[in-house]
Amino acid sequence: MQNDTKKPEPQAPTKKVFIKTWGCQMNVYDSTRMSDALEADGYAPTTTMEDADLVLLNTCHIREKAAEKVYSNLGRIRQLKETRAGTDRPLTIGVTGCVAQAEGQEIIRRERAVDLVVGPQTYHRLPEIVTRSKSGPQVDTEYAVEDKFEHLALPKKRQVQARGVTAFLTVQEGCDKFCTFCVVPYTRGAEVSRPLAQILDEARALIDAGVREITLLGQNVNAWHGVDGTGRELGLGHLLHHLAALPGIARLRYVTSHPRDMADDLIEAHRDLDCLMPYLHLPVQAGSDKILKSMNRGHTSADYLSIINRVREARPDIAISGDMIVGFPGETDDDFEATMEIVRQTNYAACYSFKYSMRPGTPGAEMTDQVDEAVKTERLARLQALLSDQQKAFNAACIGKTIDVLIEKPGRTEDQWIGRSPWLQSVVMPRTLGAIGDIVSVDVIAAQANSLMGAGAQLAPPASHNSTSQNMETATL
Repeated sequence: MQNDTKKPEPQAPTKKVFIKTWGCQMNVYDSTRMSDALEADGYAPTTTMEDADLVLLNTCHIREKAAEKVYSNLGRIRQLKETRAGTDRPLTIGVTGCVAQAEGQEIIRRERAVDLVVGPQTYHRLPEIVTRSKSGPQVDTEYAVEDKFEHLALPKKRQVQARGVTAFLTVQEGCDKFCTFCVVPYTRGAEVSRPLAQILDEARALIDAGVREITLLGQNVNAWHGVDGTGRELGLGHLLHHLAALPGIARLRYVTSHPRDMADDLIEAHRDLDCLMPYLHLPVQAGSDKILKSMNRGHTSADYLSIINRVREARPDIAISGDMIVGFPGETDDDFEATMEIVRQTNYAACYSFKYSMRPGTPGAEMTDQVDEAVKTERLARLQALLSDQQKAFNAACIGKTIDVLIEKPGRTEDQWIGRSPWLQSVVMPRTLGAIGDIVSVDVIAAQANSLMGAGAQLAPPASHNSTSQNMETATL
């Protein structure tokens, strides 16, 4: 008897995309969303560049010589493309992110192996741009008129689950502050806030996929503003309250903030929300009022210290981190000493510090009183020694405490987990203490420069001192 059952048609082999990411957490988030968008076009992510059909370099333009690093990488990738030319798996190369936005057509001119250049405001168009690049190089760095987030589907559950129990969520992009050292306003554009409903939808999708901790992202995240269903004006503190009320959320964080946008509602959120972790990244950049004015920061050192004091009054166990630039044009020995003094008064748990580097197109690059490179190097070494001492002291102060740790991933050995403390430290602990996604109560027995060692734990009891957290906890451990 003839079998009329149709045989399934063979599926086309899945194409693969490799994304190399430089820079901030927002670039990491952007890379995940680009990967999500490309999956609908048949691309599966790969961690091996040689295995890819499409290679994307998602770039950062904050540090000096960022573009040169991109071209150096492109030179090596070009060799792979030449090897694959004429085969049934030709290689497509793209540059995305802030260097793409700043350099645009110049990237195609300098490196002809590049097929597409896409700015950070247009990566939602990536699948169609990849398709068009088959007929010739494509450059799309115009600021999109449409809301790119509306054109990106929510991440699928399996995509989120593959990335773990913590996730980034961009809520704000761009910057209107125009600090004289910074290229962000020119590469990311003006400040734009995502609508409340859109943020909550993405947060629900993350939580539904098992995410326990969400970090809100923005170039100036505490500049976020929106309205609720009644038309009431909202700030970031109000947004955090809305997110904290979602069933299943265990932890919230946000980064990066500007002192000028540290509003009352945000400080009060640190007081009132147990799930908002006691960690604040608030860059000051310098301690000298003269240098802060030259940087166009819009605040004084006294303003900054006043904010820190208010936050600590609201949440006494909060850890403060920040950013510091040494050697900004015109910085004298006295100016640098003012930076050292604000570090001493703030007493950071962690802090990123850099030598000033000129970014083409910024006002700082046009200033004539540039600081000698050797002076910058010596000052940075002194600053980093002080910051290192503060970080070690903060970590050492955790020894003997019992802290709540979110288990995130396997450790270096088969009997270890790596978790995250409320203050963002890595915590190494035995696997007997729980499973990935659990929040466990861990006894800290040792501290290193960047991590803590824990022993003996149990599932952490839910916090209970505010109604929002109680509402959240009904679906947690």
